[in-house]
Amino acid sequence: MRVLFMGTPDFAVVALRALIAHGDYEVCGVVTQPDKPSGRGYATKASAVKECALSCGIPVYQPQTLRDGAFAPALEQLSPDVIVVAAYGKILPSYVLHYPKYGCINIHGSLLPRYRGAAPIQRAMLDGEAVTGVTIMQMAEGLDTGDMYKKVTVPITEEDNFETLHDKLARAGADALLAVLPELEAGSAHPQKQNDALSTYAAKIEKSDCVLDFTRDAQSLERQIRALSPFPLAFCRLNGKLLKITSARWEAGTGEPGTVLSTEHDRIAIACGDGILAVTGVLPEGKRRMSAADFIRGRGIAAGDRVESTQ
Repeated sequence: MRVLFMGTPDFAVVALRALIAHGDYEVCGVVTQPDKPSGRGYATKASAVKECALSCGIPVYQPQTLRDGAFAPALEQLSPDVIVVAAYGKILPSYVLHYPKYGCINIHGSLLPRYRGAAPIQRAMLDGEAVTGVTIMQMAEGLDTGDMYKKVTVPITEEDNFETLHDKLARAGADALLAVLPELEAGSAHPQKQNDALSTYAAKIEKSDCVLDFTRDAQSLERQIRALSPFPLAFCRLNGKLLKITSARWEAGTGEPGTVLSTEHDRIAIACGDGILAVTGVLPEGKRRMSAADFIRGRGIAAGDRVESTQ
């Protein structure tokens, strides 16, 4: 079974490695986003999928666009039986969707039809969901609207942040993909239609989603911090400077929202609309990530200080 793999970030690498290691599939090529400037020096950086493919000797394609048949000659040359897509980052036009014998199969990081869209993992955490999962679906021309082959549930624990949940879902997605592909080839797969009435949309994360509003309850702020850690990180402002929060927990207590109540016990206790946010890790503007204890010892913050909820 000739597989063309389309993906870009670390989430996709797990499935790509699983396909390569399995041995029953010929990964005939990889399509990923063009290299992009990254870091302070804006050095050009390859995607995680490209680095993986090159290390395994698999041909890599990085088209600027798929529109107007731009990728059709390469598609004819590769002649895949199926296209596997995982967080590729571009909309697939009709000629790509309908080219392979078994179509285009997508690994989506939610239990569809809930959380269709770009940021399903973060949005599920922000909303306080107890369970999420992955869906293997047949791609259609709508946004994550295709028929579903397999769904796998993954619990969201109180210890999870975006990184840990992302890794769990990536592994679950790879395992589910390997379960679906032989069913497709054997003709025994039984896709189910999505109920559009139950659909929700997971919009990409914007800067406004990262602002900590201390008039809200501490539990929801703690979820926000976990959902946005280790990147892009939730933030507030202290004495006019940006202070990103890398880790925190919520505690019972009261006080004027936005006021630092205590810096004891190696945490920064900030009053919220309901409860206290106990900050345990920070990234101060212009500095490295550090524990709250180190930030306190460096006299970066003290009881009585105010943090602001502004961009």
